[in-house]
Amino acid sequence: MIFKPSALLCLSSIWGVLLQVTAVKNKSKVSQGQFPATQNVTAIEGGTVNLTCRVDQNDNTSLQWSNPAQQTLYFDDKKALRDNRIELVRASWHELIISISDVTLSDEGQYTCSLFTMPVKTSKAFLTVLGVPEKPHITGYTSPVMEGDLIRLTCKTSGSKPAADIRWFKGDQEITDVEKKQERDGNGKTFTVISVLDFRGDRKDDGAIVSCRVDHESLNSTPHIAIQPIDIHYTPTVKILPSTPVPQEGQQLILTCESKGKPLPEPVLWTKDGGELPDPDRMMVNGRELTITFLNKTDNGTYRCEATNSIGKNSAEYILIINDPNAYPGPAATDHALIGGIVAVVVFVTLCSIILLGRYLARHKGTYLTNEAKGAEDAPDADTAIINAEGSQVNAEEKKEYFI
Repeated sequence: MIFKPSALLCLSSIWGVLLQVTAVKNKSKVSQGQFPATQNVTAIEGGTVNLTCRVDQNDNTSLQWSNPAQQTLYFDDKKALRDNRIELVRASWHELIISISDVTLSDEGQYTCSLFTMPVKTSKAFLTVLGVPEKPHITGYTSPVMEGDLIRLTCKTSGSKPAADIRWFKGDQEITDVEKKQERDGNGKTFTVISVLDFRGDRKDDGAIVSCRVDHESLNSTPHIAIQPIDIHYTPTVKILPSTPVPQEGQQLILTCESKGKPLPEPVLWTKDGGELPDPDRMMVNGRELTITFLNKTDNGTYRCEATNSIGKNSAEYILIINDPNAYPGPAATDHALIGGIVAVVVFVTLCSIILLGRYLARHKGTYLTNEAKGAEDAPDADTAIINAEGSQVNAEEKKEYFI
């Protein structure tokens, strides 16, 4: 004979009632101090949970577990409901433990443990079933993104009970300025949670990993994570790096054009003073490098490096001024200049000394004044003049010397 499911449930209820009546008839004495003890439990959807009923004092009185629909699951060690997910763990006068595997959301509710004394004593245990959120997925991203464009990412997860929490991260940095909303699923028990992240594409975000993390108590501290790498395209940045900070005539100079952009700008364009490079024999371009093999003063000017990609272009300039190595005050030239300065000072001091000495001698030079022919101008002849002269031997006076 084949029984329909409804008939089986009915038989299960009748069987439970018969067992209860039998247990009551077997007990003529009211047991004092007997009371079953249970506790609320939480299970994860798809997992296994144990329901435990204990009695500290029991004089062989029967214990029974019933589901929220008041269907008997187990009466002592006798299974009453044909559900392969429900099994007996332990049965004794003091304890009745059953397990429910592959728990579903419909298993949630209040379970009853009954102790068949007169009157029957019961204890309630509420089974909470957590709905596990689905692994999230991120939508809305289209690669590549141009720098400055708006990026809108949407993260969605369904099936959580209670509603899950969604958090956004860029690398290790959490982003809190996001939109969130939740709605009930078709079964009316679980939730779908949606979160939206908006930000502008920036070159510093190129290669960054944006992640959507779903936290829920059913995940046992192991959140679900969805990731989205970010690819940003941007115009080049250009910088010229010289091989030496002070180029000198006769040396070799290498100018490196450092350009960064996405896509990578390749190749770069070198110009001098707004035109082509004047001397291709000495000025050679190899990739991003401009090499001038032997510098001379005709190489002075403005060198420009220009980099272009599909997004745009940019450039940088380098002004070259050649220094004469002979005029460059190196260590030897510094020593020579010092010696020359000392010599110049010595010569100057010597000349000043000579000039001062000459002036001194000129001011103290001796002048001789005599009276040897004094009065000779009045004499009629030379002899008389000699005789009458003040300087004659007769009237001669001793010579005197005057200093001016």
